[in-house]
Amino acid sequence: MRRLIITFFYTGLSPVAPGTVGSLAASAVLYLLFTLIDPTFAVWQIVLLIGLLLSCIFSVALGRWAVRNYHRKDPQLFVLDEVAGICLTNLFLPIRGSHGLITLGLAFVAFRIFDITKPPPARQLEKLGAGWGILMDDLAAAVYASILCQILLHLIFQKYG
Repeated sequence: MRRLIITFFYTGLSPVAPGTVGSLAASAVLYLLFTLIDPTFAVWQIVLLIGLLLSCIFSVALGRWAVRNYHRKDPQLFVLDEVAGICLTNLFLPIRGSHGLITLGLAFVAFRIFDITKPPPARQLEKLGAGWGILMDDLAAAVYASILCQILLHLIFQKYG
């Protein structure tokens, strides 16, 4: 059960770019939820907060186990931190109607760029213990990604409505 959770339904077992696959899976789940429930902005924020909180809680709770079990400080198959990053990146982004796919897609790309490049303090946060180190670098990357998305989406929606 722990492996199912930390790999986000085994997406982290991808032999190629497990972090990207896990992030894409999280984005796909969010898109599915968005289209199924057609939420107001406030309801969407609650959905994202629930996803963020659950993925953060499980990342920290299972992080120490994953480090010990897979003998790596940040095991590649552990992609629950990417789920948290995708949820945080999307939090407060303007999302409406048919623009949902644009917003989620841009958030995915921006998050992956910052998660891979790890600008300060993201890389330094990896040094925190177990689950915190696994999680916090992704949350820092998500903050950068969200800021970039806020700017770009404002420009896109302003120009194209």
